[in-house]
Amino acid sequence: MGFDAIVVGARCAGSPTAMLLARAGHRVLLLDRGEFPSDTISTHVIHQPGVAALARWGLLEQLRATGCPPLRHARYQVGDVRLAGCGRGVAGQRAGYAPRRFVLDDLLARAAVAAGAELREKCRVTGLVRDEDGRVVGVRGEHRGVEFTERAALVVGADGMRSSVAAHAGAAFTTWDERLSCAYYSYWTGVPADLEIYEEPGSWVAATPTHGHATLVLTYFPQSRFRAVRADARRAHLQRVRDTAPELFERLQGGEQVERLRGSGDQQNFFREATGPGWVLVGDAGHHKDSITARGISDAFGQAESLARHISGELDSPSRLDAALGGFAAERDGALRPGYEATLSVARMVPPNEHRMALLRAIQRDEELTSIYFDAFAGATDITALYTPRLRELLAEGLG
Repeated sequence: MGFDAIVVGARCAGSPTAMLLARAGHRVLLLDRGEFPSDTISTHVIHQPGVAALARWGLLEQLRATGCPPLRHARYQVGDVRLAGCGRGVAGQRAGYAPRRFVLDDLLARAAVAAGAELREKCRVTGLVRDEDGRVVGVRGEHRGVEFTERAALVVGADGMRSSVAAHAGAAFTTWDERLSCAYYSYWTGVPADLEIYEEPGSWVAATPTHGHATLVLTYFPQSRFRAVRADARRAHLQRVRDTAPELFERLQGGEQVERLRGSGDQQNFFREATGPGWVLVGDAGHHKDSITARGISDAFGQAESLARHISGELDSPSRLDAALGGFAAERDGALRPGYEATLSVARMVPPNEHRMALLRAIQRDEELTSIYFDAFAGATDITALYTPRLRELLAEGLG
């Protein structure tokens, strides 16, 4: 074997996986179709679990040094409810971040190289290499017009929602749900903002500061409206802000849109098989959900850590490796299933019922409950953590 692991895809799932395996002493080849730095469609937000991972890896200070503003204050508005505060955080990390992807992904790729991984950019994987028993033992590809074959004990597919590794491996979908929303976003200067979320029936608007003193403004529509929205996306985008977040819209009037509008109507919701003989999927390749809760980057970081923890030291034995991959698959599904169901619930953008509104009215009266709510939104705790004696007391007072 030329390498212990070949990681296909060098963004938020692939580069951390390559970095952690290389730090553990493994020989790692990291491949990507693109070239760094480069941009990609993204909601940008790294919630506190992901920020804590960056801190563990020694990369958080590097991200801060790029000028990415911390998200220390969050606001959420629905109906007559206005929640404002900050989550309790993870491992001392209470702030989130929303970096531009051409900054974050380049930082992660360079960290993998610094750890000892070999990075090949502008590299396309065209197939998987299998042994006589059908086990995956490498990849075939094309690098800057030259075909190549590389062998490894493990091939990691970290190449996104439309993963070529998953296709070549024949990874089946174990869960598949319909698309629920479409999203568009723009960048503005001269528009101060916290991490802000505005919800109405059939509508979701968010804003967050990012690199370059810019503010990212996102709008979500039901998937059923995608064709109509796409016909005049900028008008629909601004009208959605005006209708759902009028105060934010007023701030836009004093700012300037600095880049073209971006968007997607292909927000797939699925789990794929996580692993098979000689291969494994991480990040969006194995699991994807609507971006409305912005969990993708943090989830990718968590999967990278989980995979590295399970397989480090097991790559020289196919039987031990397969057992370790099985452990990763079970952990992945258990960790991501609750967030998947919660995200689909949000992405349906249905009118909040009276029980939910009563719950939110009670939460907004207590600072600690508000912090727990923002922790739950960030994936730092389960929503059941809200059901404290204090919440029951406030709900009883509201009913009285």
